[in-house]
Amino acid sequence: MNRVLLNNVDHADLRVIAGHGVAYGDAINQTLVLPTEFEAVQREYPILIRKDAAGAYQAVALLGLDRDENLFLDQSGWNARYVPAVQRRGPFSIALQRDDRGGEPRPMIHVDLDHPRISCDQGERLFLPAGGNSPYLQGINQALGQIHEGLEVAGPMFAFFEELGLIEPVDIEIKLDDQTTYDLPDVFTLAPDRLAAVTGEDLEKLHQSGLLRAAHWIISSMGNIQELIARKTRKQAALA
Repeated sequence: MNRVLLNNVDHADLRVIAGHGVAYGDAINQTLVLPTEFEAVQREYPILIRKDAAGAYQAVALLGLDRDENLFLDQSGWNARYVPAVQRRGPFSIALQRDDRGGEPRPMIHVDLDHPRISCDQGERLFLPAGGNSPYLQGINQALGQIHEGLEVAGPMFAFFEELGLIEPVDIEIKLDDQTTYDLPDVFTLAPDRLAAVTGEDLEKLHQSGLLRAAHWIISSMGNIQELIARKTRKQAALA
């Protein structure tokens, strides 16, 4: 990894290959998603809750059933109406950094020059001839903003869900045929009955913070498991 601060002088001619494919790290069966994108994510993918290495809850979009399988990825690219922000960001990330005058650190865009999407002769330009941000880089800014804001929201959100007793383990068993069954271990979701039972001040907090909508999006997204099964079935039929 060769991560540096992005600027329109050193990187005036830098290009980024914007498509999606195995070569760019998109062959994954789940990806982190943030509360700032739940509304779009829940229209396409099941949102599951898992624990990270430190034991903290996080949300992931389920993309496939086998290891390194993304059922939304085909030869034409990422076949869905919405691509999660973590996958859209490509070689870019946000890091807190002070400017030349010092002061409080602020989020600034960095780019990994060793990333396979980086190119000097193909792909999307990052900067306009006069030095302004290209439409592509503006889209990257939006994705990074979703990630940065979402990471700040996610911890308190799951802490409140846990405080209210809404998070529960869920057993997901997917049977494709008599020989093929998938079990998804160590996953959680939100209990619809417990959410419906929240009243009074706790309900008001959920509503005012926007977390009530986030909770409903997580719950409603589980219906997308059937679409995932349909994609898997079509893939197996095509390979038969």
